[in-house]
Amino acid sequence: MAPSLMRGLSSQAGRERRWTGLDRLEQRNRPPRSLLVALVLASITFITLDVSGGGSSPLEPVRRAVGEAFGPAEAAADAAVRPFTAVPAWFRSKGDLRDQVRDLEASNAELKSQVELAGFDRNRLEQYDGLTSAAEDLGSALVPARVVAVGSRQSQSFTVTIDAGSESGVGPDMTVVNNDGLVGRVLRVTRSTATVLLIIDPDSTVGGRVGSSMEIGFVTGSGSLTSDAALDLRLVDDASVPARDDTVVTWGSTTGPYAPGVPIGTITEVYSSVREASQRAVVKPFVDFSALDVVGVMVPSGSTSDRAIVEADGSLR
Repeated sequence: MAPSLMRGLSSQAGRERRWTGLDRLEQRNRPPRSLLVALVLASITFITLDVSGGGSSPLEPVRRAVGEAFGPAEAAADAAVRPFTAVPAWFRSKGDLRDQVRDLEASNAELKSQVELAGFDRNRLEQYDGLTSAAEDLGSALVPARVVAVGSRQSQSFTVTIDAGSESGVGPDMTVVNNDGLVGRVLRVTRSTATVLLIIDPDSTVGGRVGSSMEIGFVTGSGSLTSDAALDLRLVDDASVPARDDTVVTWGSTTGPYAPGVPIGTITEVYSSVREASQRAVVKPFVDFSALDVVGVMVPSGSTSDRAIVEADGSLR
């Protein structure tokens, strides 16, 4: 046999012996199959005994002993590790608290705003409700509007601008009232606004009627916006003397700038002029022109408007 062939056979035999040795070593380190079966059966037995025993399980003393033995160690390990495991939660909690504080600040600001505006909103709601009663009392439809501007003093006239114009059904020479009484008349309009001449303007003249005597006269403005503003009343019959505390209403017509029967004010003083043989009365207006806000423009029933109209029966259309 050739030397090379002999070397090949010897090397192959060596490899077979080496692999055979490794297989024997793995079999030696691998637990016997019977041991695994025994462990599984033992586990099933312990579980069955523990479940069937309930609170009086025979394994309870063992479980208690193990807990007493390893419990302190687990508590110590948890206390040592907790500061590190709580770091992510601490950052999350801090972010959540920051968001909650921001939400609470926004909520508090909104509540504060609501509290501050509560009186304003309540007063405005009362004025809108007053327009309903005014429409019923006057027997006329009203277009609600708000005063958005006051005329400048340089113009030497007492006017206000309201946020209702031709698109709302408002036109020139229409009567303007609020829930207290007569405010004025419309001078001019645009599509969305109107200028109102107040009855306290010195150039304003309103036909008035004294309630108790039905005597008629003319009411002129005093040119003052204060709460103590007064109007002058001169009766057509110079011999007639108006009485104090009498109510003065308009005696206008349905086609004039002032509708009839609108309350103007109450007579507070009466002055007689011997030289002119006439009577002059001071009328305190029902309307507080220094706090004018919500008004109503008297329009024919059924008028078209871009907003709700208070009808003569108090309903909204």
